[in-house]
Amino acid sequence: MAEAPFTEYFIQGITKDGRKFRPSDWAERLAGVMSSYGPGVKGPNARLQYSVYVRPVLLGDVKVVIVDSRLRNIEPMAFDFCMNFAKDNNLVVTEACELPHHHGAVQKAKR
Repeated sequence: MAEAPFTEYFIQGITKDGRKFRPSDWAERLAGVMSSYGPGVKGPNARLQYSVYVRPVLLGDVKVVIVDSRLRNIEPMAFDFCMNFAKDNNLVVTEACELPHHHGAVQKAKR
């Protein structure tokens, strides 16, 4: 049985009233704080890297932090921190999920 698709939250660097969020490195700062939450980041060989669950990206000219819903399962307080950051700063958050590969595929008619 296939694993259910997970949800990703896109925290955009745009406030709900349309202004660009400052400081300009907010996405890297937020993702940096969350860098210790993820697979393989503990122990003496751990190095600083963005978590697979909280990662900064650039979509067009808008900085975005993508928060993976699986973070809630491993560290609920970290997940809440990210979502409350967005809420407290009046940032636009879009919820999305990965669609199965067969979604939207055109099926051939059987004769």
